[in-house]
Amino acid sequence: MLRIKQIRSKIGSSKRQKDTLKALGLKCINDTVVQPDTKVIQGMINRVSGLVLVEKIDGD
Repeated sequence: MLRIKQIRSKIGSSKRQKDTLKALGLKCINDTVVQPDTKVIQGMINRVSGLVLVEKIDGD
């Protein structure tokens, strides 16, 4: 499992990055979500890597 936290504003970002943040479930700065560690999620994280902080957590 991955804990993803938005650390930068989406203002000034491209529409593609804004849509990716929305798909990840992130709405505002300091918003945090937990997502499974899949290739799809990894690709989304790569697209918005400058806006988010990612840490691996132990999940069930």
